[in-house]
Amino acid sequence: MSNDMSNDTTTNAATETEPEVVVHRAGRLGHLILNRPKALNSLTHAMVQTVRDTLEQWRDDDSVATVLISGAGEKGLCAGGDVVSLYRAAVDGRPEVGDEFFADEYAMNAFIADYPKPYVAFMDGIVLGGGVGVSAHGSHRIVTERTRLGMPETGIGFFPDVGGAWLLSRAPSGFGHHMGLTSSHVTGADALALGFADHYVESSRLAELATALETTGAEEAIAAVAATGAAVPESPLMQQRDWIESAYAQDTAEDVVAALRSHGDPAAAAAATQILAKSPTSVKVTLELIRRAAQMSTVHEVLDQDATVAHHLLRGHDMREGIRAQLVDKDRNPQWNPPTLEDVPADAVSSAFDPVTSGSRN
Repeated sequence: MSNDMSNDTTTNAATETEPEVVVHRAGRLGHLILNRPKALNSLTHAMVQTVRDTLEQWRDDDSVATVLISGAGEKGLCAGGDVVSLYRAAVDGRPEVGDEFFADEYAMNAFIADYPKPYVAFMDGIVLGGGVGVSAHGSHRIVTERTRLGMPETGIGFFPDVGGAWLLSRAPSGFGHHMGLTSSHVTGADALALGFADHYVESSRLAELATALETTGAEEAIAAVAATGAAVPESPLMQQRDWIESAYAQDTAEDVVAALRSHGDPAAAAAATQILAKSPTSVKVTLELIRRAAQMSTVHEVLDQDATVAHHLLRGHDMREGIRAQLVDKDRNPQWNPPTLEDVPADAVSSAFDPVTSGSRN
């Protein structure tokens, strides 16, 4: 899900002449453009449905050889889901609105993961939460020098959903745990190193690539513009491998924080501070989520797990409080409950994974 923490997604409703998703055909290319630039292209329920429905049409259309997804404006692909609308529904006693949104969003993520045609994602600029969901499960994932990718959900009392734990759990050396617990953003070079992306292309060449995809196969078109060898920047995060690998190998969130604090690297101490600012419940649930995802064999299992955890957290205190503090009142001072990692009981974590029965859906 997620959302850029500095933007209120209640703004920028599309006008009649500006659809929230621009559906464009040119040559052999089907191009989806997320079109809420003032809200960093955050996903509404209608946008999720449009993307899924269009992909379904193009799957069976032999005149479409390749699909491309990109974001309108200069700031990014997508800052996540429109969480303010889910917050308002939850406050009104209608958390099932969130269940319906997530059911459709996760179905869309699964559809992208299984798509039988080349699915090219321009992961340029901001790519957060739900933005990862519409891109990082695709077959051809393009990052640039402007990419800022992250799963910042623990900061709003939620967890890395949209199948993100599938990727986080498979990142090397504890980097996925670091991203998930701290909500840190990473660069395009980091995204390549961590397995969230496949190719590095300078942002100035994306328009050229989009045009080439109209007539040329995805592999050939991307190869013509993608950086290779020494032209691909090194991953800054990989330079932090020493403390990340050791700290995030600890058993509990409390032990992770203690290891970060004691390591001696200022970056490790900063990571500890970041974790302690997040929802303690979300941090512990996220650590368990990623560990469980590591044992799963398909992204579909992870998405099913996401639906279960989302159902429970929608009905908890911290998600409403996190969205209120970050995006509604914007006081940036969430009052988490429980307030510390030590105060989170074990059953508060385990119950987030309890199967959802039909009688507990309201």
